[in-house]
Amino acid sequence: MADFDFALPIQLRLMDSKELLAFINGVLAKNDNQVLNELEVKLFLGMWEGKEYTDIVNDASYSVEYVREVGAKLCKKITEHIGIKVTKRNFKNPIKERYQQHSEKASPSQQPLVEPTNPTQEDESQPDNLLQRNHNPFIPFNGRVEEKYLFFDREREIRRVFEVLNSGSSVVLIGEEGIGKSSLLWMICQEAETRLNVKRQPVFLDLNWLHNESQFYSALCHEIGIPESKDYQLTRNLRNHKILLAIDNVGKLTGEGFTRNIRDYLRGLADASNDPLKLILAATEPLNNLFNDSQDQGKTSPLAGICQEEHIYPWDEATIRAFITNRLARTLVSFTEEEIIQLIQESGGHPRKLMQLCYRTYSQYYGVQ
Repeated sequence: MADFDFALPIQLRLMDSKELLAFINGVLAKNDNQVLNELEVKLFLGMWEGKEYTDIVNDASYSVEYVREVGAKLCKKITEHIGIKVTKRNFKNPIKERYQQHSEKASPSQQPLVEPTNPTQEDESQPDNLLQRNHNPFIPFNGRVEEKYLFFDREREIRRVFEVLNSGSSVVLIGEEGIGKSSLLWMICQEAETRLNVKRQPVFLDLNWLHNESQFYSALCHEIGIPESKDYQLTRNLRNHKILLAIDNVGKLTGEGFTRNIRDYLRGLADASNDPLKLILAATEPLNNLFNDSQDQGKTSPLAGICQEEHIYPWDEATIRAFITNRLARTLVSFTEEEIIQLIQESGGHPRKLMQLCYRTYSQYYGVQ
């Protein structure tokens, strides 16, 4: 049976699906740093209400077979973590039983009231990660997420991206500033080894740090591990390589120091399915709009012609709630329903803004900065 001795605030009140969802996410977070993703949250809440799969997930991007498969895996995952067999038919009772046992074990009268651990007194038996080194779990509140255990959700987008890449095309992620494109781009590189049908070396370039074509080619060659080169010599050096080239802030290619030549060259190396490069780009708007010099010549952008668009949208309410539950699972803090509603409304579902707002809200509990 799994060990449930983690800090999750429990009050003796009537159990509901969201309370039990928080409990399960707490168990998962303690044991393997993974909580339920957006689709799994929908399935959890739907199965709790006894709904059929087709009624739970009304989304054409998911096949019924896929939803059923994820539902079965979800039941198996919960079974492994609570030690009682869970199926779609008996979904409620095993979870309720374990929750009640944990409530008795972790009732407020039995738990000492303690302040968050001092950062100079870390428990060295625990993994050395950011959530345990920093009092406030809502980090990083700026910049991309580069640790898997801090990355949250976007499984559907990741699945779609790899479907496109495995079909032989390149991809561009399109979304507003702060929507999570950089983190998603980084995570795709981490997942490439297991999800690409044809093995490719992931290479990540952030154009915020590269200011001209010379720096771009130099960084590209360095990351791949080939002699510094460009044009035909670079093409020769790439002949025996298969690269998944992730370019963040690709709009910087319109700036001073870059010409259309670099975009034509990248297209030439990524046009066919078996070419040396396969591209995954991140942009704030469609490439045809971004590179309007192509429109002046009556042509489409070189990169737009080979990149399928994947639009990145704000999180919905269920995802926001699951994210907050995930980050609070190892703390002694529980946000009020009024606070959560305010966070949902003020953030508009934008991950970066939500992170910053949650950081501020959490700080009000312990004065942690």
